[in-house]
Amino acid sequence: MIERYTLPEMGALWTETYKFKTWLEVELAVCDAQAELGYIPASAVEEIKAKANFDPKRILEIEAEVRHDVIAFLTNVNEYVGEAGRYIHLGLTSSDVLDTALALQMVASLDLLLSELETAIAAIRYQAQQHRDTVQIGRSHGIHAEPITFGFKLAGWLAEMLRHRDRLVRVRSDIAVGKISGAVGTYANIEPRIEEIACQKLGLEPDTASTQVISRDRHADFLQHLALLAASIERFAVEIRNLQRTDVLEVEEYFSKGQKGSSAMPHKRNPIRSERLTGMARIVRGHAGTALENVALWHERDISHSSVERVILPDACILTHFMLREISELVKNLQVYPENMKRNMNVYGGVIFSQRVMLTLVEKGMNREAAYKVVQSCAHQAWNQPDGDFHGAIVKDPTVTENLSPKEIEDCFDPKYQLRHLDTVYQRLNI
Repeated sequence: MIERYTLPEMGALWTETYKFKTWLEVELAVCDAQAELGYIPASAVEEIKAKANFDPKRILEIEAEVRHDVIAFLTNVNEYVGEAGRYIHLGLTSSDVLDTALALQMVASLDLLLSELETAIAAIRYQAQQHRDTVQIGRSHGIHAEPITFGFKLAGWLAEMLRHRDRLVRVRSDIAVGKISGAVGTYANIEPRIEEIACQKLGLEPDTASTQVISRDRHADFLQHLALLAASIERFAVEIRNLQRTDVLEVEEYFSKGQKGSSAMPHKRNPIRSERLTGMARIVRGHAGTALENVALWHERDISHSSVERVILPDACILTHFMLREISELVKNLQVYPENMKRNMNVYGGVIFSQRVMLTLVEKGMNREAAYKVVQSCAHQAWNQPDGDFHGAIVKDPTVTENLSPKEIEDCFDPKYQLRHLDTVYQRLNI
């Protein structure tokens, strides 16, 4: 991932140095397990631990000759360890190290993502609490529908992010597996007990039934969850973009002192962060599709997945982490304009209260189809007219006034009726 979108905490987990560090952790855990079961001398393991090291530049030099990254790594480690190095990698195949270490990287990445997700959850909950009673128009098909509150809109975001937290916790468990089962996964040259002990030391579970690799359905699942999280962030970002439009302007991204929106037009204040998030979600979603392509490998293994994962796993983790940080800051500093919400609510004389007028007429005994026709006629007189006034049309309609008193008509235009049950939702989410 390019530096522009790489936050240091997540970026550090996907460096070559960190990768080799996890490889060494796996090799040392296996040596510990071998010694515990008496297959190699404990003194040799102590010597290995004391001397083991690596130099990423040297590994690349060796790899240029041998054309094999794990062999290059082991060769370099043995340059530090010396004679005791003959006990490293006994009975293993490269994928034992690669896949188990990759699990460590993904688990560490998920821990960072879960931490950042908690920050986003807190930011959304805070704004929802602040705007529990900030009335705005709800829209369907992009058209004014009925009253909601901005807090209610955010409640939906909060519920979605809480579901993502549950999903990521689950996928963390599913991805936290290692395999130390040798070539084609049959434990021919290393016993299952070594895998069990080594994985326990690494905080992993042994894979249930590996081939020479851990099956890539796990990795695809991991990326589907990141893509789904990114899709939700995109949903929030698209909503902010729509609400920031000049003709709506109910919310606005924070515009800092000295910030400029356009090189040509000094008045511009553009939703650049939301647009950035929209674009990033497309990338993560694309990587999720690519991960599905990695599931079907030849027989017990091939390496068609390997080159792909070198790109999609770091990119998806780094981008999702950046997106979470960005949406947290965006929501936390969001500018909310209740007066504009009120203005938009009352356009065309409260036409959004049409359903309430119709239902009140039905409650008074009028046929529903007849009530619909009367109210629709009044609404369409007001709709898209410079001086459109639905309320004015209703109070002048003889059919309406024959059935409803002036107070009953006014009650139809009070948004409290539509919002009276929202506390149920707020209580569910601790808002």
